[in-house]
Formats: sequence, structure tokens, C-alpha cells
Amino acid sequence: MLKIEYPNSACALKYETIFQLLVATVLSAQCTDERVNMVTPILFSKYPTPKALNNASLAEIEKIIRSTGFYKNKALSLISISKTLVEDHASSVPKDLDELVRLRGVGRKTANVVLGVGYGIASGIVVDTHVKRISNRIGLTSNSDPVKIEADLVTLVQKKDWVIFSQLMIDHGRAICSARRAPSCDQCVINTYCQKNGVR
Repeated sequence: MLKIEYPNSACALKYETIFQLLVATVLSAQCTDERVNMVTPILFSKYPTPKALNNASLAEIEKIIRSTGFYKNKALSLISISKTLVEDHASSVPKDLDELVRLRGVGRKTANVVLGVGYGIASGIVVDTHVKRISNRIGLTSNSDPVKIEADLVTLVQKKDWVIFSQLMIDHGRAICSARRAPSCDQCVINTYCQKNGVR
């Protein structure tokens, strides 16, 4: 039903290469996609590749990404990631989840985005704040830990839908199942299936 409701559902981050997707996803932690998309054109115009970013000054990266929040840690992560990619992976982003999560600042969420969106590899389900909230509200999980939520979801969602599932949930959260206001349950296409946990 959500596929029909949101036929154009896709990752909102703007990028041209897998490396740029990785960088944008790291920047998106505790930050909106809209804000990231305002910052990355400047960042990518100056540092489009791992080699270029590896040679950048920390101060310059911090200045460019400052508005994304936690910019000092993010800048350190981006330079560290670039260094590792250049030295250990011939400047290519790994297609393996275990290799990705070894990179500084990369957890399962970021790795799943890169593999799913970038490479089309269904390694798991991305659990961000929207997915966490809506999955609990609907009744797909009762867990609060993202790793446990993902473990619940992969048993319920067909593997062929793992990649698109998170984006559908994000779109649904923005359009109907809002956290900031009362959800528009009367307009929800999955209303009859929803347990409405936490909804007054």
C-alpha cells in the first residue's frame, strides 16, 4: 500500500558517486537531509573524491559542514574515512557491511544506506528516527534499540523490499504519521493495520 501511496519514494540525499553518498549519509546524523543538501554542493565541488578529501585541512572541512551539527566529530570522521579508503580500498567504497562499519563514524544505519541505495545490496533495513517511531506506533516492534528494531523488521519485511521500506516509512512519517502533530489517521492507507501505539 505504501508503495502505491509513494511511488516516487527515494533517498533524499543528493550525490553523484557512492563516496559522496557515504559522506552525505555521515553528515545526515542528527541533521535534516535538506540541510545536508545545502552543504554538500560546496563540499563536493572542492573535495569530490577520497583522495581530495584526505588532503583537505580539518579546519576547512569544519567550516564547510558546521551547520550540520557535531561538525568537529563529523569532520574528523570524513578525513579518517577518506584516508582509509585511499590506503586500504584503492579509493573505493567497500561493498561489505563489516568493512563499512569499520570506518570511523559509520554504523549499521549508514552502511545499510550505502549498500542499499548506492549498490542495490539489501544488507539490512535502515532504522532512523522516522522508522523507529513509526514501526513502534504501527506495532511492528516494541523495541527502542535500532539494532533490535532492525532484527524485528527483517523478519517481517520481504528482503526484496528492505531497501525501499525505510524510505517509504520516512515519506509516510513526513506526510501522514507525524511526530510533531497528531497523525492524520483518517488519511492513512494503513490505518486498519496500525496499533496506534502512543496515539491519543
